[in-house]
Amino acid sequence: MEVESVENFENLLNMKTVKFSQKTDERFVKISHALGRSRRELFSQMVDYFYKNKKDPTDLNDDALKSTLVRSHKTYVGFIKNQEDLLLIPMKEAMDKMITNQKDIVRFFNEQVIGANKSILKHQLEQVDKFAATDQLMKVLKEQMETKAKLKVKMLQILNGYIKAREELGSFKAKEKEELADRVRNQVESL
Repeated sequence: MEVESVENFENLLNMKTVKFSQKTDERFVKISHALGRSRRELFSQMVDYFYKNKKDPTDLNDDALKSTLVRSHKTYVGFIKNQEDLLLIPMKEAMDKMITNQKDIVRFFNEQVIGANKSILKHQLEQVDKFAATDQLMKVLKEQMETKAKLKVKMLQILNGYIKAREELGSFKAKEKEELADRVRNQVESL
């Protein structure tokens, strides 16, 4: 036990005291409890911190932290600019080219389709006109064929009448034969 008491005695000789206000002590106790350290240990760590960092405790703005944040911010901004140059700008250029190509394709397609539709419509209208002309011609031909058929019937009636009348006259009546021929000619001309 003597050895422990000697060490305690030496520790007490090495110990220094610091005087501070009651309010500061209350805050110091709260900090030490929050961090889970003794006040002596916390005080020693605070001194080490300020000694190593060469910080002035009255400087609440913490310039070292600011400079670290600024450096980190510059690093992030540099990274983003690098990514922009490597990825974003080429992607945007490629997308712009693709959009331009798509517009050209749509424009070309529309021109071709509209042109083809106009051509088809023009040909359809021409065909409609040709069909109408063909229908008209067919009607005229039908009428002419009907007229021709009627004409044939009348001609056959005249011819049959001529043949019958000629046979009834006999072979010696030349004057009557001539009258019959004239009458038949007049009937044919009146058709």
